Amino acid sequence: MDTQLITDILADICSSVGLPQPSRDPVRVWSLSGVERIAFPDGTTAIYKFAAEPFTSEDRILHAAGKAAVPVPAVIGAIVRDDVLGMVIEDLGEPVRDAVDADGIVAAVALHDAAPASMLLVLDDDALTALPALARGHLRRLRDKGRWTEGTDDIVGMLDALTDAAAKRADGATTAPWGWVHSEFHPTSLHIGRDGWRLLDFARAFNGPGLIDLASWHGTIEDADPVRLRRFIQAYVTAGGHPSALAERGGLAPEAWALGWHRVWAVEWFMEQALRWINDPSQDEAYITVVRRHLKTAVRLLEP
Repeated sequence: MDTQLITDILADICSSVGLPQPSRDPVRVWSLSGVERIAFPDGTTAIYKFAAEPFTSEDRILHAAGKAAVPVPAVIGAIVRDDVLGMVIEDLGEPVRDAVDADGIVAAVALHDAAPASMLLVLDDDALTALPALARGHLRRLRDKGRWTEGTDDIVGMLDALTDAAAKRADGATTAPWGWVHSEFHPTSLHIGRDGWRLLDFARAFNGPGLIDLASWHGTIEDADPVRLRRFIQAYVTAGGHPSALAERGGLAPEAWALGWHRVWAVEWFMEQALRWINDPSQDEAYITVVRRHLKTAVRLLEP
């Protein structure tokens, strides 16, 4: 991203909301986004977050979440310019502790109780059904560019099998809990402060099956664990989550359905990144390794 553009956006946000120009301290910077803590002359601080496409709607999503009574950081000001979002948000300070499963359950119940936001993309039965074929299309275009051509026939086979079974297995996507899906719902996206909790990192939120959030909580580094997720779903229902979270869907137990489809959703996203947003052939082997691992999990759980 253009560092001068990022600097100019911050300056214009501060001017537009009547704030002086701050000093800047980088917290984390990735290829498509970054986070800085900014400090004003009076000693107050805020967070400056900037992001390129496809993450340029997060300020509007945070506004919508706040209106729906979901605890999120307040947006102080935001500008989108040249396909880059810059936004200044409330600085929540350092967390008092790491989030644990019980915190995730409370946050998931609150988020899934919120009224769906009309501005969000929708992942219903039809959209879920389309994911394996979309990923297959990404692979075809990568191969047309001379990439992902060696040793990836197993990926083709798994995507084709999932595509053939997708309509059957996607059945029940709109069964409750349905609505807000954070999509990056991990302990690191839940800030536990002295004044309570706030959800962060809403850039890829959508309307869809809330089970996707529950499946994402424990991450994807370790092997998918349906038994652990089953316990997590049961605790979610006990805490006030919709009882239908425990209902079978697509002919599968909810924990297998959720973990399987979460991996398919992740695969399509990784492949689109490799093709479009990152588009760096030097990273192809790493992406292929992750995609293959997630596809094996999806095939095992969704039983195409």
